[in-house]
Amino acid sequence: MKKILFTNLLFLLCCITVVNAQTEEESKKWMAYMTPGEVHKLMASWDGEWNESITMWMAPGAPAQEMKSTCVNRMLLGGRYQESRHLGDFGGMPFEGISTMAWDNISKQFINTWIDNLGTGMMVLNGKWDEASKTIQLKGQMMDPMSGQNIPIRQVLKIIDNNTHIMEQYNTKNGKEFKTMEIKFTRK
Repeated sequence: MKKILFTNLLFLLCCITVVNAQTEEESKKWMAYMTPGEVHKLMASWDGEWNESITMWMAPGAPAQEMKSTCVNRMLLGGRYQESRHLGDFGGMPFEGISTMAWDNISKQFINTWIDNLGTGMMVLNGKWDEASKTIQLKGQMMDPMSGQNIPIRQVLKIIDNNTHIMEQYNTKNGKEFKTMEIKFTRK
């Protein structure tokens, strides 16, 4: 127990020393990194309760499947991140998903994560904001349980207006990209 206490105390002392050892320029950079900005304010405007109309295609040319769900968006940690909690019904099975959206002040890109009760993995996507089209283009990978391999994923989030957003998702199969999902978000 004394060893653990000593180790924790030593770690804390090292952290304090590192923080105090920063130059004024380094401190300014860290403050710029941690301070929510204009894009964070934009994300906060997406807070609230939303209805979701979801259309999915399981394979290229497959018939569309439709479902309804809801989501609640809320900013976290002093306006630095947005959490979205999704609830619905997928073919008679309860559906629950959680995503987080971050805007990284240094890399100038969005980072999005997704988890749900239909799997055990996590999808991570990165992308840029296009102010002119009010669109985020996100790219990443997700595990395909059928093949056991990661597959490329692309999402496009379009901010139509303050009460309407559309997300399109594309997967790649046999080297060809196809649309797998479209969600129309309508503010309640």
